[in-house]
Amino acid sequence: MIARHATLIGGHGFIGRHLQARLLRDGWQCWVPQRVDSQLWRRDLGHVFHCAGLTADHAQRPFDTVEAHASLLNRVLHEAQYESLVYLSSTRLYDSLGDVSATEDLPLQLAPDNPRHLYDLSKALGESLCRVASGGRARVARLSCVWGGSDSEGFLPELMRRVLAARAESNASQRPRVHVESSLRFARDYVHIDDVVSALIALAMSDEFAICNVAGGRNVGNAELFERLGAASGCELTAAHEREAPALPRISVARMAEAFGWHPSDTMDQVSRIIEQGCACSTS
Repeated sequence: MIARHATLIGGHGFIGRHLQARLLRDGWQCWVPQRVDSQLWRRDLGHVFHCAGLTADHAQRPFDTVEAHASLLNRVLHEAQYESLVYLSSTRLYDSLGDVSATEDLPLQLAPDNPRHLYDLSKALGESLCRVASGGRARVARLSCVWGGSDSEGFLPELMRRVLAARAESNASQRPRVHVESSLRFARDYVHIDDVVSALIALAMSDEFAICNVAGGRNVGNAELFERLGAASGCELTAAHEREAPALPRISVARMAEAFGWHPSDTMDQVSRIIEQGCACSTS
């Protein structure tokens, strides 16, 4: 059996590391180049996964954001040899649409004069390049909030670590408390890294759809999250304020389900299980 070849651009990041580990377990040969590696233009890249991107610091690094999301991609599509390419985009592109069922065919609403939309516009440009300049070889994965694994960052993983730390440091006479700088009304769509990796590989091996949402399929509110974390850990979680949150789109994952039989894990079940196991380990 001939091994498949994968090139992971931005493969040293959170998603790239987990993707590489899965590909290697499945028998793939993986290459994780530096962005300035001249071999990008000289060798057959096989199946490319474009994982490069900026998240939290994109507002402070606008030029790096465009470079990571579009400029390097532009050169790969134009000059490199590859069999397929999967571009990691974001469901943030739907945020301006409000409370709608966000399917992949919805027209987007992006404002060039809104600094926050630099991230969205650069991702949209990357998506457009994939659509018009790849000869049909590129697919787009719009990801929601990816979490999972001890090396993940973001609101949910950080909150889980705080809950486990509070539980470990508590004594039997006092219920541990965790105060969170957020609102009970805030919500996010979470998807586990293992589900994301499976979706990316499925997209690389198929040309059925150009764009697919890769998400949990429902928005998890902080009120529900705090309740489940509290029940699993015995901690009391409180929010710093009760600000109204903007209406969020509900991300549809029907296309991934119908095309690949892909179904994301339930985030709340996973969170409860991880917290319960962590608490059991700390008391054993």
